[in-house]
Amino acid sequence: METKNKIIAVAKREFFQFGIKSVTMDQIAREAGVSKKTIYQEFTDKKQLVYETFSSELDSNVCKLVQIEDGVDGVIDHLIAFSKFLRERFTDMHPMILNEIKRFYPESWALFEKFKEEYAINSLESLLERGKALGYFRPGINSRLLAMMRLEQVSFMFDPVKFNPLRINLVELQLQIFEHFLYGIFTDKGRTAYEEKMNHQL
Repeated sequence: METKNKIIAVAKREFFQFGIKSVTMDQIAREAGVSKKTIYQEFTDKKQLVYETFSSELDSNVCKLVQIEDGVDGVIDHLIAFSKFLRERFTDMHPMILNEIKRFYPESWALFEKFKEEYAINSLESLLERGKALGYFRPGINSRLLAMMRLEQVSFMFDPVKFNPLRINLVELQLQIFEHFLYGIFTDKGRTAYEEKMNHQL
């Protein structure tokens, strides 16, 4: 298990830095300090390695999001922590990786869809409902639909045809769209509280 976990850790680092298609099994073996034969003893092929690596990354993201939920007291603090998580997450991610997974690794992409359906959408919907109850978000918003839309925005922005990563900073794009989303649902109370918190972060 230790060898397998080491290979997954190296694969994650290489995939996130260079993208999936450009990383070879030889490269992963060299960086992990094992033979390619050892990799194939642990994984049937590159497709399985991508699947288990992506699964590990999604599990890690769930843990980080749970930490955010448990580590902050209020809705506004949660939003700021989530914004920081997005910025850090996408700074380290190769801009083509989600597009490559969607196009070439459908089984792995299904993991992302499951993550959205079973965790991310429900978590965001719950946050939006709490914000409505506290007067931070407009009472008329449909929390479920907006949570679904927000998660689709994340995927949409990794389309290289619409947002060429050579010309557009994807971290800045994610943060701009995130703030656009927030200001569309804030009440005056919510906007004021958010801006005061953000000013204290500077």
